[in-house]
This record gives sequence, C-alpha cells and structure tokens, in this order.
Amino acid sequence: MKGTLAQVRTYERSVQLLMVNQFTINLGFYMLMPYLAAHLSGTLGLAGWVVGLVLGVRNFSQQGMFLVGGTLADRLGYKPLIVAGCVLRTIGFATLGLVDSLGALIAASAATGLAGALFNPAVRTYLAADAGDRRVEAFALFNVFYQAGILLGPLVGMVLTGVDFRITCLVSAGVFALLSIVQIRALPARRAKDTKEKEEGQARESVLAQWRGILANRPFLLFSGAMVGSYVLSFQIYLSLPLEVRRLGGDGEFGTVAVALLFAASGLSTIVGQTRVTAWCKVRYEPGQALVRGLTVMGLAFAPLLLATAVPVPASGVALWLLAAVPPMLAALLLAIGTMIAYPFEMDTIVRLSGDRLVATHYGLYNTICGVGITVGNLLTGASLDAARAAGVPALPWIALLVLGLACAAALYALHRTGRLSEPVRSHDPEPAAA
Repeated sequence: MKGTLAQVRTYERSVQLLMVNQFTINLGFYMLMPYLAAHLSGTLGLAGWVVGLVLGVRNFSQQGMFLVGGTLADRLGYKPLIVAGCVLRTIGFATLGLVDSLGALIAASAATGLAGALFNPAVRTYLAADAGDRRVEAFALFNVFYQAGILLGPLVGMVLTGVDFRITCLVSAGVFALLSIVQIRALPARRAKDTKEKEEGQARESVLAQWRGILANRPFLLFSGAMVGSYVLSFQIYLSLPLEVRRLGGDGEFGTVAVALLFAASGLSTIVGQTRVTAWCKVRYEPGQALVRGLTVMGLAFAPLLLATAVPVPASGVALWLLAAVPPMLAALLLAIGTMIAYPFEMDTIVRLSGDRLVATHYGLYNTICGVGITVGNLLTGASLDAARAAGVPALPWIALLVLGLACAAALYALHRTGRLSEPVRSHDPEPAAA
C-alpha cells in the first residue's frame, strides 16, 4: 500500500483528490446501501414489492440519467457536477434515515441515484484529462481506491447499523456533506476542451447534435456492446456466487462467513495487485490485447464452478464446506484478476474512441449501455439458475457465463484486429447548430 500511495503522490493535486474522493464516495455509499433493504422490510415493515420499488428507483434514476450527467459535465464543467452529486446524495441519504412515508422514500432513493449519474462521468473525465499520458496508470490507482471504499464501507455500516440504522444514514450523509465542502474549497475548476473553444467564439452545438454525433460513432458503440458482458460477469459476485455458496453451504453461519470472504477476496486482491497487474500488462500488451485477455480470464472464472458440478455433493462435513466455498472463491479471485487486467485499458479506450471530445458524454452513454446490460444479464442469469435447479442441471448457468465471457473476448479481439479500438474518431462530427 505504501507503493500505491507513493505513486499517487506523483500526480497533480486534482488527481490525488479525485482518488480520495472516490474512496470516500464508496465508503459512504456502501456503509448504507447493503443494509437499506433490511431497514425497509424490517424496521419500517414494508412489503417486499415496495422494497424492490424503492431500490429499483435508485438504480433506474442513476442508469437512466448517466447520459444527461455526462452531457452537463461537458457543458458546465466537471467540478459543479461532482459537487452537485455529493450535495444531492447528502440530502438523499439523510432523508432515507429520517422518513417513513413511501413518497419521501422514493424521492430520496431517486435523489441518491441521480447523484451518481451526476458525478460518475464527471469524475472519470476529470481524472482522464488531468492524468494526461498516464491515464492507464491513473485508472489503475483509481480502482484501488474504488475497491478500498467498497471493502471498508460495509464493515463501518455493520457497526453503525448494529446501533441504529438512522445513525448509519446520518453518518453517511455527513461523509458526503464533508466531501462536498472539501471539493468546493480544494478541487480546481476544470472544463472540457470543447467548452473552452465555444467560449472563445465558436458556435455551440445543440445537445441533440452532440448525441447524434456520438450515436454515429460506430467503434465506440461496438466497444460498449462488447464490454457489457464484463459487467454482467463481474456482477456475479453479488448474485450467482453468493447463491451458490448458500445453495451448498446453507443460510447459517458458514454461509454468511463464506459470502463475506468472497467480497474480501475480491477487494483485497484488487487493492494489493491492481497497480502491479497494470504495469505488467502495459509493458507486454497493446490496450486491445489487454482487454481481450481480461475478458477471457473473466469468462474462465466460472470454470471452477463448472468443474465442481461434476463432483458428488457430500452430505455434510468439511468436504461439503470446501465444495461450497472453494470454487466460488476461485471464481471471485479470477473475476478480480480479469477486471484488474481490463479496467484501466477500458477507461482509456473510451477516451481514445471519443477522439478526446465530449468525453464525459461518452462515459455517460457507456455507463447507461452497461447498466441496461447488467439488468438484462441478471434477469437471464437468475432465469438460468432457476432452470438449472428445476432441471437438475447445475452446470447450466456456469456454461452460459463462461460462453458469455469468451464471446465478448472474441468480439473485442475482432475490434482490435480491425483497428477499431485504436483509430481516432474522425467520421462522426456532429452537424453545426442552427444559428
């Protein structure tokens, strides 16, 4: 970790602050969100469909507004959107802990989702702009801070929620309030190059013209579609892997500990290994090659689970525990390694495919495409898990996920071989705005 901090200090102050900000954002978010469903259904006594509605509104408002958030960041500058997102999440999280009416809960949930749509594209674009030629390394470090927040947040939330969930909400809101103040005072203003050019006298394009230009960027859209699979696969650490642990190990103490170890293995491996993996890959591979290898590893992450289905399930004892814990743990580690290989090059590729133009808007559309893909992918994964149980074919979901990873890797390989991941965009300049 000392080496990681030493690397962070070699970047500009703005980049350092953005990394610390992302750690704090995830700390505040994950200390609350894992325990919100239990609060809504337990403390407030809401029906299951109402809990699903409140949580679904948050996800929908975030995924659905990413494009708008990215566009606003390109037009207004990155800092205002980052600050606005943190302020909005401060209000939303405080409200979640203080209200019990359905309307207020839905509004607060929507506010927390919109907050993410505002600051996520802005943060990544700001980081890419100020990191310059060291974008890949900067995104590797960014992922370390990102994962550290995810790892620590639930632990802090568990302690606070053990006292009172309202305290968790207020502490989380306080984290975002403090973050807002720090960014207002310390984060330098930064605007897109396009915005600066418009301020120098050139006519500003309409939003629709900008969106049409991005939708005409075929390499970017093909890349986004190919990368959807990586998000579906990485999300399985929250969906199919815990379900598999509990299917074999039960819902008791063993199952709880084994699921916790899945998250710990994924987060700690990223914190320890991300910068080393990125440095190793950058020396040996072109960005497209690294992406192909990352997706391949993510697909092969489900091979241990597939092989485990050929082993007879023991009735009880240590053998059953090992079968329930070891294959999902290996899968979680391989998913983390695959993500470590791909993520920094993925973020860098988005900038290159944008032609360094309207970068935040590209990030916003990319997040929306991947978010829709995650939703559809999770529905299909859930259906395959149900079908596997009904048909007595436990290998079915693991075959499907393995094939998905390899198919996405093959798509990326084709894009790389045809030069579509490296050539700058020149053919999708939007139409000039009407006078």
